[in-house]
Amino acid sequence: MSRISANPSWPHPLIAGIALLCATLFSAIVGAADAPGTLRAGTSGDAVCTRCHDANEKKPILSIQRTRHGVASQPGCQACHGSSRGHVLHADDSAPRPPPDFVFSGVNKSTVEVQSRTCLICHSSGKRSHWSGSAHPGNDVTCASCHEVHQPQDKALSKETQREVCFTCHKTQRAQIHYLSSHPIAAGKIACSDCHNPHGSTGPKLLVKNTINETCFNCHAEKRGPFLWEHPPASDDCSNCHVAHGSNIAPLLKVRPPWLCQGCHAGTQHTTPAFSGRNLPVPAGGTAPSQQLLLRACLNCHSAIHGSNHPSGPRFTR
Repeated sequence: MSRISANPSWPHPLIAGIALLCATLFSAIVGAADAPGTLRAGTSGDAVCTRCHDANEKKPILSIQRTRHGVASQPGCQACHGSSRGHVLHADDSAPRPPPDFVFSGVNKSTVEVQSRTCLICHSSGKRSHWSGSAHPGNDVTCASCHEVHQPQDKALSKETQREVCFTCHKTQRAQIHYLSSHPIAAGKIACSDCHNPHGSTGPKLLVKNTINETCFNCHAEKRGPFLWEHPPASDDCSNCHVAHGSNIAPLLKVRPPWLCQGCHAGTQHTTPAFSGRNLPVPAGGTAPSQQLLLRACLNCHSAIHGSNHPSGPRFTR
């Protein structure tokens, strides 16, 4: 019978040695993490920063522990802000404390290039692969301009609040979503990122697809076709007739018919003058403009305006 089973009250010397070694190493690690001015990688190194940056900060700092960046598997504050030796080890009270190596807000914030490079160390793939050279960094917009890394609820990532972040800069679009006809952005049913990729894109206007039509067809699949009779402006570019964010003319039209249609169809089979809403002609003996020019105007007859598969539909009437 072994010594361990014969004397259960006495641990094996090897086990006792291992336990003592583990206790010593644990004490050394904890002591190093708590030592003032010690720079360590890993979550334990956050204690160096939170000695000063605690719950009394005007901008919440400790809430990062409730985000993906604050989980135990992440490398801590120094992964984003650098080791910042001059900031941590500063002991001269007569001189201002140097800022951290990488700062993402305030008067001492790092350059756009430095901020982006810091974030792209981890976030460089997927939807962020086209960030470099896209419109946002070209206009001095950084990741921290939109994202709140220390907050568990990032407004830029929520469909209900994302528009508030985008409309900080895009004020024209903020007004357009409150027009008579608009996409349900204000209602929170769709978000800006459903159509645009703010991190960069191969398409125009940071669209999620290569063209405007491809992006629109994500939702408006019935307009995609292919059709037996194609309407060239519709198959070319939806924005030829529509304003994406909002219009006072339903459905999201740039101008009202028949004026919109007469932008291309002037002098064809119908009367040639270009009409607006103010100069619609009144038939002889009548008191109101022709019904073919009221309400949906041209669309009263040409209802399949995006395209038709009917054998008798070359004029998009069915």
